[in-house]
Amino acid sequence: MRRPGPALRVALLGVTATLTGFALFAGWLGFHAYAHDRARDGATARATGVVVEDGLGGSEDVRVRWKDRTGREHVQRFEIYDTDRYAKGRRFPVAYDPDETDPRGFPGDPEETATEDDLSVPVLLAGVTTAGLCSVWARRGLRFRRAARRPSRPMTATVHCAPQTLSETLWLRLVEAGASDRPAVWQRIMWHPALDELRGPVEVSAHHRAGSRAAVVVRLPDGTRLVPLGRRRHVAPRRVSLDEYAVVRTTLKDSFTPVDAAALSARPWWWPCVQVTASGFVGGAAVGAFFIGESLVASVGMALCAATLLAALWALSSPRP
Repeated sequence: MRRPGPALRVALLGVTATLTGFALFAGWLGFHAYAHDRARDGATARATGVVVEDGLGGSEDVRVRWKDRTGREHVQRFEIYDTDRYAKGRRFPVAYDPDETDPRGFPGDPEETATEDDLSVPVLLAGVTTAGLCSVWARRGLRFRRAARRPSRPMTATVHCAPQTLSETLWLRLVEAGASDRPAVWQRIMWHPALDELRGPVEVSAHHRAGSRAAVVVRLPDGTRLVPLGRRRHVAPRRVSLDEYAVVRTTLKDSFTPVDAAALSARPWWWPCVQVTASGFVGGAAVGAFFIGESLVASVGMALCAATLLAALWALSSPRP
C-alpha cells in the first residue's frame, strides 16, 4: 500500500486534531450543560436573596446572600444579563432544590440564562469552526486536483521562504523557461522533502490556466507535485522577508553539530504539533482559570479549545518538520 505524501499526512493530522479536539470540547461542555439543566429543573423551591456585591469580573456577575428553607445561609456568585436591575443591595430571586443537603442556587428569573448560554453557545461555535477548518483542507485538495489536470508548460522555479508565527511560508518564484526577462509569478506551496535537495533555479513543469490567477501546481524534475496554497500572485508577497530556501537550509544544517543533526533527523515529523498542542492546553487552562472564572469547567474548556485551535493552525500553516 502506498504511503500518503507529506502534504496528505499533514492534512490528515490537521483534520483529525480538529475533529477530535472539538469533539472533546463539545462533549465536555455538553455534559455540564445537561447536568446544569437537570439540576435547574429540580430547583422547585424559591427564596429571596440580597445582592451583596456586583460588577464581578468582565461579565459583571453578582454575589448574592440567600437562605434556604432550613435557615442555612448561602453566599453564591451568579451570572446575569440584567446587570442594571440587580445592583448592590437589590433583591435577587433564587431557585433551589429543597431535597438537597447543600442546595445550589439558580436565578429565579427564567430569563436569566447566562450560565446555560455560556455552556451551549461555545458548542455551536465549535461546530462552525470545525466545519470551517475542514472546508479549508477540502478546498486545498480540490484546487490541487483541478490544477494538476491542466496543461503544463516549462518554467524555471526558485524556492523562497519567509518566517511566520508557527513555522515558515514557502514560495515559488516562477518565470518562463529561457525567458528570464519575463515577469515572474509567485505561488505559495506546502513543504515537501524534495525541496531540501534543490539548489538554485530548477526547471519544472507548471500546470495552470493561462490568463487567470488560478493556483499553479508545479511538478519537479523527479516527478514530485507540490501542493499550492492560495492563488498565484504577479507580485512578491508584501510584509514578509523572503530568502532563498536552499541557502537558508544549508546554513542551518552547517551550524548543527552531528549530535544535533542526528537528534533532529530522529524526531517524528508530528512532534512540533504535540509541542504546540501542549502549549495551547496549558495556556488555555490558565486563561480559563484566571480570566473567565475560577472553575474546572472553564479551565478545561478553554484548554481543549486553545489546544485544538493551535494544532489545527499549525497544520494549516504547512509546516516543515
